[in-house]
Amino acid sequence: MLIDHARRPGEKIRISGGGRCNFTNVDAGRVERYAGAQPRFARDALRAFPPQRFVALVDRHRISHHEKHRGQLFCDDSSQRILQMLRAEADAGAVQWRLGCRVHAVRAPGQGGFEIDTDAGTVRARALVVATGGLSIPPTGASDLGYRIARQFGLDIVQTRPALVPLRFEPAAWAPFGALSGLALEVGIGAPGQSCAPRFVEDLLFTHRGLSGPAALQISTFWRPGEPLEIDFAPGRQLEDEWIALQPDGRQQLSTLLAASLPRRLAALWLDRFGLEHPEVRPTNRVAQTGKRALRELAASLQRWIVLPDGTEGYRKAEVTSGGVDTSALDPRTLQARAVPGLHFIGEVVDVTGWLGGYNFQWAWASGHAAAMALTA
Repeated sequence: MLIDHARRPGEKIRISGGGRCNFTNVDAGRVERYAGAQPRFARDALRAFPPQRFVALVDRHRISHHEKHRGQLFCDDSSQRILQMLRAEADAGAVQWRLGCRVHAVRAPGQGGFEIDTDAGTVRARALVVATGGLSIPPTGASDLGYRIARQFGLDIVQTRPALVPLRFEPAAWAPFGALSGLALEVGIGAPGQSCAPRFVEDLLFTHRGLSGPAALQISTFWRPGEPLEIDFAPGRQLEDEWIALQPDGRQQLSTLLAASLPRRLAALWLDRFGLEHPEVRPTNRVAQTGKRALRELAASLQRWIVLPDGTEGYRKAEVTSGGVDTSALDPRTLQARAVPGLHFIGEVVDVTGWLGGYNFQWAWASGHAAAMALTA
């Protein structure tokens, strides 16, 4: 039996990927692309149900799909096709549906199993799988029910935070960069305060309030309040070496030099702001007229831009919730609570957070499969 307080299940699936559902990623079986207090916890479930298994299911239901940027797999048609597929699979398994049905209480009577008080009465079951998701995107029906059930049975919760979410900055400090709203470019981005944080090379989008786009969303999972980010506007290049090599007889103006590597709006703003602290550097200066030290400092400012976010756009804009049910309390092969036989937690409610681009859906499919195999063993 599936109990859902929403009348229409799978709302996050429906709205994902611009309505085309980024249902997995060809690299979503790589455990190093998931974060959590125990980063390798997801390994067993992902090995047992890798992306290829879900793609095979999609193919069996004749849902056409395509690969986009960085291994992301999308439906050619609507995300509704994935929902129809999941519904058909559940119906084939004789699942009973209780939609628009709220859960009021969960108990574990002394004789074993569980009792779940719902709008439709009390349900008795030998096992309970909690697949309630996180707190992100409240209009989709997000709730803290899963965390409350976990605490009730003595499981700890790793502090939850919005993840895969745009970053915002203190308005006065960000005002000069707000003029770049709508500008996007590929950058390297990292969180130097977090030793476990990968460095991403993704597109960054300037907004009126801060930074968005894949680069900001990816690093938001690893960023912590009060810590800086480091951004490289020319990833894979060594601007200092390139510019010093030009310096002896370079006839280009600095404005032209920067515009060759950056969008013109960003290049102009950058030179204006850099010139406030380095009056000898002007946009009309030629490279040959600019000292090597100034060129080095200008290059460093572009390849190691240190910024301090003021916060995030919160759960309202977050694609997922980081943190959740502490994985140290769960068996990684079955997602069952070690101390509570028959109680399983799967998907986003667990402290496993994937990268942007289909990873979190794959964790949902893989953890669900792990629990299902345990229940049918």
